[in-house]
Amino acid sequence: MEKEKYYISTAIAYTSGKPHIGNTYEIVLADAIARFKRLQGYDVYFQTGTDEHGEKIELKAKEAGITPQEFVDEKAEEIHRIWDIMNTSYDKFVRTTDPNHEKVVQHIFKYMFDKGDIYLGKYEGWYCTPDESFWTDTQVVEKDGVYVCPDCGREVQKKSEEAYFFKLSKYQKQLEEYIESHPEFIQPVARKNEMINNFIKPGLQDLCVSRTSFQWGIPVDFDPKHVVYVWLDALTNYITNIGYDVGNESKVFHDRWPADLHLIGKDIIRFHTIYWPCFLMSLDLPLPKQVFGHPWLIMSDGKMSKSRGNVVYADDLVDEFGVDAVRYYFLHEIPFASDGVFTRELLIERINGDLANILGNLVQRTISMGNKYFDGEISNKKVLEDIDYNFIDHINSLEKNVSDKMEKLQISDAISEIFELLRASNKYIDETTPWILAKDEKLMDRLETVLYHLLEAIRVSAVFLEPFLTHTSEEIFKQLQSNCKDFEFKNDNSYSLGKPTPLFMRIDTLK
Repeated sequence: MEKEKYYISTAIAYTSGKPHIGNTYEIVLADAIARFKRLQGYDVYFQTGTDEHGEKIELKAKEAGITPQEFVDEKAEEIHRIWDIMNTSYDKFVRTTDPNHEKVVQHIFKYMFDKGDIYLGKYEGWYCTPDESFWTDTQVVEKDGVYVCPDCGREVQKKSEEAYFFKLSKYQKQLEEYIESHPEFIQPVARKNEMINNFIKPGLQDLCVSRTSFQWGIPVDFDPKHVVYVWLDALTNYITNIGYDVGNESKVFHDRWPADLHLIGKDIIRFHTIYWPCFLMSLDLPLPKQVFGHPWLIMSDGKMSKSRGNVVYADDLVDEFGVDAVRYYFLHEIPFASDGVFTRELLIERINGDLANILGNLVQRTISMGNKYFDGEISNKKVLEDIDYNFIDHINSLEKNVSDKMEKLQISDAISEIFELLRASNKYIDETTPWILAKDEKLMDRLETVLYHLLEAIRVSAVFLEPFLTHTSEEIFKQLQSNCKDFEFKNDNSYSLGKPTPLFMRIDTLK
């Protein structure tokens, strides 16, 4: 039987600099979802990559004294390296300087032009170079005597140039009707309301989709003084890299599209839920099933920025604390719809409390007792007491509890469900008192039953930890010396335990 397909993407990272932990959070979040879907049996395609064109890149390359291609090659390699350090399981790392992507973007632009959805005009307005965004007089914000971008707060420049425009206004009614009839399309709901009330209802303005004031972009092949403007170039990566071309769509494209989930930061949800759907409507293609605008990971003193000197990089944290500890923090500390805060103190608290005490201590205690009392050979003697039935029910409820939370993209809550079982396991040890049972020869079968139940709880927990703590899950199975990945308690397993080694070391905060 063929597996059901699942296509998840992240936004593609802009190659203007090294990604900080706020940028890295998105790829780890997407990886956890992709891994969980694979665990459920889906044929997952997970795409990420880099956005490599634009005026900002051209200016930064000039400052560095190198070509734009050399600049983006260097930055793309750095982003690629950090995604790999975070142990992310993407299937394709795309680059918008890829020749095939550039060719298909040219075909898309020409198709939209021939259809009448793109026309030549003149742009006069305010331009934000860092955000690659144009704004009207009514949209910019005056601050200390200068006009600034309403998104990022940085100064904008007045620009006037010939440009091609996409008829966004043509698709307004169709987009409104789609969002109305597909309430799951934009998540969380607050983001949907923001798009409808702040952008769609006031009326969509036609969108500038070419520039002539710089060269670092995909040339408009029938008017080469123009280059394709960033959003038509960048957003189409979701289809160009799975075999789409105008009038020549591959079987792979038809198998994969529409995407099940575009996972993007809340700051670029407008581009993905207004511009992108209208582009797809112009191409007569189905829309992605869901766009999730995730919250930010911010510092305790606000959003990360180099000017504030509060930028933290994921690879530095991994060097100090290990990849799974950093993944755990990213995934557990950021709620479904509100920003999460990063502090080193809280990261250390989570390592010591959750990872070392709750998880690590449970695994080490249980395997140590199994080795001490039964030379590591444990089977189910089925000597049950009342306390066992609730514990086994808790183990068997984990799949549904975690799956329900993951289906709603409540990743932090899904992890909490696993740790609730781990806490219950530690409580089960306290209540069954294996060290007292071990003193009575007649109670050895009861003791072995208790340890078997604990090993099953650890095994099932390790199955569901894999999408989040990938190395740790692997290490637990290694110490259990088990290959059983069943989602529920099994009565007929047997264990031949390995040597217990600490999964996480406590960090002494008094040093």
